[in-house]
Amino acid sequence: METPQEAAATTGAGTGESHPSIGDWDTCAADPEYRAAVLDLLGALAYGELSAFERLAEDAKLAPTLEDKAALAGMAAAEFHHYQQLHDRLVGVGADPTAAMLPFAEPLDSFHRMTAPADWPESLVKAYVGDSIAADFYREVAVRLDDDTRELVLRVMADTGHAEFAVGKVRGAIEADPKIGGRLALWGRRLMGEALSQAQRVVAERDALSNLLIGGVEVRGFDLVEVGKMFNRITEAHTRRMAALGLAS
Repeated sequence: METPQEAAATTGAGTGESHPSIGDWDTCAADPEYRAAVLDLLGALAYGELSAFERLAEDAKLAPTLEDKAALAGMAAAEFHHYQQLHDRLVGVGADPTAAMLPFAEPLDSFHRMTAPADWPESLVKAYVGDSIAADFYREVAVRLDDDTRELVLRVMADTGHAEFAVGKVRGAIEADPKIGGRLALWGRRLMGEALSQAQRVVAERDALSNLLIGGVEVRGFDLVEVGKMFNRITEAHTRRMAALGLAS
C-alpha cells in the first residue's frame, strides 16, 4: 500500500543496522528452530493476505462511485495474488498451508472485527495505514531471513500501486469536509493501537518467531528491549503516513 519512497524510509532501512546474507533456504532450514520460525512467518503473512482480500472486497461496498469500487476491487485482487504466492511457497517447502495459517487466524480476525470501518473514508485510512503497519512488521523480520524467503516476503509486501489513490481520496474528503479530520485522526490512532497489540501478542506467543525477530537463529529468549525498538520504528513510520494523509498521529 505504500510507495517505494515510503518503504525506504520505514523499518529496516532506517535502523542503521547491517544484516548480511545468512544463506539460502536449504542451508538455513537445516536448523529446525529456523524452519519453524519461517513457517510461522509465512503462515501469518499468508493469512494476513487472505483476510486482507476478504476485507477489501467487503469494503468495496462502501465505495461512493463505480470507479472507487473498481479501485478497491483491484487492491483485493492484488492481495489474493500475494496469498497465492505464499500458499505455493508453503507447499513447496513441504508444509501444510492451512496448518501454518491456523494459529494466526483468531488474532487477525479479532483485529478486523475491532477495526471494521464505519464509512468510505475510514476504509481508506485502514487500507493505507493498517496494511502498512503490517508491512513494516514483516520488513523488520525480512532482514533476518534467508535469501529466498526474504525475496518472497519483500515481493508480497511491495506497493500494489494504490497508495497514491488512498492518500488522494482521504485528503480530498478532508478538504470537502474538514470536520471529519479529527474523527479520522482518532481512527488512525485506534488502528495503530490495535495493530501493535495484536502483533505483540503474536510475537509473545510464538517462541521461534520471536527469536528470529530479535536477532536471528543465534539469539534465544525474548528480548523486550529489542522488540521495543522495533515497535518504536513502526510507530515513527505510522506518524509519517498519518502526515501524508493530512492527519495528526
